[in-house]
Formats: sequence, C-alpha cells, structure tokens
Amino acid sequence: MSSAQSPVNLTAARSLAASPFAKALRSSPILGPLAALLLVSLVFAIASPNFLSTGTFSLILQQVMVVGVLAIGQTLVIITTGIDLSCGMLMGLSGLLMAGFAVRSGLNPWLAILMGIGVAVAFGVLNGALVTGIGLPAFIVTLGTMNIAWALKRIYSTSTITIPESMGQLTFLGAPIKVGGLELPPPGIALLLVLYAVAWFMMKYTAAGRSVYAVGDNIEAARLAGLNTKRILLGVYSVAGLAYGLAAMLQIARTGVGDPNAGESTNGNMDAITAVVIGGTSLFGGRGSVVGTLVGVLIVGVLRTGLQLMGVQPTYQVLVTGVLVIAAVSVDQLTHRK
Repeated sequence: MSSAQSPVNLTAARSLAASPFAKALRSSPILGPLAALLLVSLVFAIASPNFLSTGTFSLILQQVMVVGVLAIGQTLVIITTGIDLSCGMLMGLSGLLMAGFAVRSGLNPWLAILMGIGVAVAFGVLNGALVTGIGLPAFIVTLGTMNIAWALKRIYSTSTITIPESMGQLTFLGAPIKVGGLELPPPGIALLLVLYAVAWFMMKYTAAGRSVYAVGDNIEAARLAGLNTKRILLGVYSVAGLAYGLAAMLQIARTGVGDPNAGESTNGNMDAITAVVIGGTSLFGGRGSVVGTLVGVLIVGVLRTGLQLMGVQPTYQVLVTGVLVIAAVSVDQLTHRK
C-alpha cells in the first residue's frame, strides 16, 4: 500500500475533514477571506502605528471604491467559468468619454454619464455575443476588446481632460461630505455598498442568479434542464459592462479628470481579478459570492494602503499583488481537486 493510501494518512485526512474548522469553512466559505482580512489588518496595525486611524479606513474605502464595482462584474463572469480581461480598459474608455462628452462636446453632464455607461454596456454585449454566438473563449474575446478599447481611448484623446468645478454632477460621488468639522466618506462608498447589496440579493434569491450558478457549475446540464444558457451568458456580460460603466463614473468622480491612461495599471484588471479570487470565487465556475468579493476587495485595499504606510515602493506592491493571485488560484486548484 502506498503512503498516500496508508491507514494513518487516511485517518488524518478524515480527522481534518471532520474538524470544526473544516466544517465551518464548508458551511460558510466566506470565513476564510474574513480570517485573511483580519490577519492582514492585524499585521499592518502592528507594523504601522498610523494604520489604526479613521483617516486610514476612509482612505482604504476610497481606494477600493472603483475596484470594488469592477469586481462585481468580474465575479459574475468568473462564476460562469469565464474571465474578463477588458474590465479595466472598458472602465477607462467609458470614463474618458464621459469627461470628453461633457467638457469638450458641451453635453449635459448627466447625458454624458449615461452615454459613457452605454458604451461600456455595448462592449459587454459584444463580449457576450462573441462568447455565445461564435463560441469563442472568453479569454480571447476580452483580450481582443481590451485592445480595441485601448486603441479607441488613444484615438479619442491622448491628453487628460480636466473636469471644471461647474460640472459637479461628474465629481460629487467622489467628494467627501463635510458636516461641521467632521469629514464623512464620499457618497460613492454608499453607492458601492448598495450595488453589492443588490448583486447579493439577485444572486442569492432570484431565479436569474441561481441560473448563473447553474451555468457555471455545468453548462450542458443547465441546457438540458431547460435553461437558455446563451441568453444567461449574454446577460452576465451585459451586466458586467454596466458595472464597468458605473466604475468609470466613480473613477472620474474620485480623480476629477478623464484620463486616457485609466484602467491600464494594476488598479484595473489585476486588482479586480485578485479580489474576486481571494474572496472565494472559483475559477472553475459555479461557486462564489459577491459578499466574498467585497471582502477580497477590502483585503486588496488594506494591503496596498498598509504597504504605502510602511513606505514600500509601488513596484513591490505590484509584486505582492501578483503573489496573491498565484496563491489564491493555487488554493482554488487544490480545493477543486480534492
């Protein structure tokens, strides 16, 4: 008998599987990400005395505001066993067009916002149509639309578009609220939480949400059960595009500019995918939750802010993010095998 099949190892494996901690993780997968969040926060609280302050927590929330909304769309796509490499670039294109339509073309700021979101939704529909209609892999499709969005940004503008104070409709979501001598987080944080609450409710308590999980778990079984899998996937990519457009709205509200370079850094694709995977959503599909993604987003925000407070250079921050992605995917792979 091999060591892998020895009675000792089998007994140890059964004991581990039957442990209270393992049972708790199976019944509530979000406990793992929550434990990681607490651990990371504790480490930085010890390493940096300035970490445990109201200003730091407000900064973390503001930093994750944009990535958090991007991650909602990415979560839906990954649950269906896909991946969207275009999320950051679509956000950048959408935000640049919002600022350009309002500042350069003189359109009503609200109309400019709607048009910018509409462009992101249109790209989402295009992604979904290519995945479902032609059967192309999501990786290839979104890699292509990522490059298309990058080129369109450069064609439209190569310079930053500054939003004037008179167009407060474009920036009010990113401005902190001052009540007397107290400074409250910007309204964009409230919008982030509302979007997560809506996404959580839809995925957990509606037939549409359960259908998304069914498609991700086994698309052929879902089709045989009578689900219109192509329509479901098209809807997922369309909603993801909507999330990227809303993230663009928050991006220009926070920065006050339409930046042609927006979405090209790790604050786009890398951080969104990292947050989703760390939050417990499986790359094999059919498993995950937006609540876990929110915890994953907070983990990424705490890591970046904590490293900044410790004076770690941005290059090493990117390195840590890359290590996190590999670690999270490795854990998911091992869990899937078991």
